[in-house]
Amino acid sequence: QVQLVESGGGLVQPGGSLTLSCAAHGFTFNTTWMNWVRQAPGKGLEWVSTIYNDNYSAYYADGTKGRFTISRDNAKNTVYLHMNSLKPEDTAVYYCTTGHDAMIYWGQGTQVTVPS
Repeated sequence: QVQLVESGGGLVQPGGSLTLSCAAHGFTFNTTWMNWVRQAPGKGLEWVSTIYNDNYSAYYADGTKGRFTISRDNAKNTVYLHMNSLKPEDTAVYYCTTGHDAMIYWGQGTQVTVPS
């Protein structure tokens, strides 16, 4: 059974840093792309970042480029989102997602709050 479990969210002051983790279970992690998606209060889902499984290529939404870094540890079946220079507009629930056997899987999300 595929399971994604995020952790690491919290309250952080503007300009601060936070690292989110997503532990994956139930599929072959090192063959799968991993993504971070967020949802700000009252807004729709927004793609944040993707990391490939093979060459560790990473891609970022324009609003996070240069501030966020995605990484993965295939030995630990875990993907991370390192967030620096956080802004109030980064406030959102952050979800880890992946595709497996033609299904999209989501974690339960972790709240990040950056007060204005």
